[in-house]
Formats: sequence, C-alpha cells, structure tokens
Amino acid sequence: MIRVLLADDHTLVREGLKQLLAATADIEVAGEAATGDEALAQVKANDFDLAVLDLSMPGLAGIDLIKRLRIEKPDLRILVLSMHGEQQYAARALKAGASGYLTKDSAAEQLVAAVRKVAAGGVQISETTAAQLVGAAQGGDAPPHTRLSDREFEVFRMLVAGKGLSEIAAKLHVSVKTVSTHKTRLLQKMELDNTVELVRYAVEKKLL
Repeated sequence: MIRVLLADDHTLVREGLKQLLAATADIEVAGEAATGDEALAQVKANDFDLAVLDLSMPGLAGIDLIKRLRIEKPDLRILVLSMHGEQQYAARALKAGASGYLTKDSAAEQLVAAVRKVAAGGVQISETTAAQLVGAAQGGDAPPHTRLSDREFEVFRMLVAGKGLSEIAAKLHVSVKTVSTHKTRLLQKMELDNTVELVRYAVEKKLL
C-alpha cells in the first residue's frame, strides 16, 4: 500500500484527489495538509511513502518546502501537483528534491500513474523538462532565467505578475530593501533593464 500525504490549501482540490486515489486498491491517503507548515509537521510525525504537494500554499511553500521535507525525511518521494506550468518550476522542483511534476490540468489517469511511478522510485517529468535538465547539466546554452537563484526566481515571478516590492516583501517575509536587491541582481543576471523587459521576456518564454 502506498501511503500518501496530500498537501494543498484548497479543500475542494484535496477532496477531489482523495476520492480519485480512494478508487484505487494500492493507494491510501494517510494524511492531509492545507499549508506548508502543516505538511512539514505531518512528515515529521508520520511515515509516508509519497507527498503530493501544491507549490503555492500559505507559509512555508514552493522550493523551500521541498528542500525542508527532503532534509526531514530523505527517503520521502515527492510529486508536485501545481497550477504552474512545467516551464516555470519543474526543473527547479526536481533539483530541490522532487521526483515528479504534474500540472493540475493533467488527466486523472496521469496522476494515479504518476503516484505509482514516483512511489516505486521513478521520475515523472515531460520530455521538455528532461531536455532542460540535461542541457543545464551539460553546461549548454540555458535560458537566462535558469541562472537565477530560487529566491530570485520567486521575485522575478511576482514582478512579472504585477506585484510591487512591498507586496513581494510581505509575501516572502523579508524587507523591501532585500526584495530590491534581488530585483537588481536578477536584472543583471538576465541582462535586462527594467520590469517591462522582464514581462516581455516572461511572455516570450511562456513563463506567465
């Protein structure tokens, strides 16, 4: 039996996933979490084979959550189920310790197959993401946004979504000055001059 932790801040999503997985004979939803902090507490207190994680939850979330879970339980398999397209986060999620990435518009059959595959030790990613990871490992011509640190990428993603520095600072629990520093560095790394150019880049690379 595959013991699964479901972590998603939307109750309806968790209920839908529970019903879907309950229809199988070999998968058991053994825990639920509505925030990243709850997910971490659940993992500390219980033994799961697999965590199915949303990246955008209140509190500890995203890449930071994956890293914390891996530190707490190195053998825990992690499957990301996200509203964000693979181009945005899949490669970063796998580098942080996840073993699979699916978008929420995937078919039910895909999710069940991915849970089984990742729990058995496999990796669930698209060919595009696989090629991106191989290219990065070989030192190929990676797109400029892949040079950003995880925190710089978070700031980049929020900037192109139209959020201001103060709003980003509140979301990340850091000072406005720190966010401004991240913005300056990411613009330098991407060789762009301003937020307008960042948005244009994000549209061209389908990162919005």
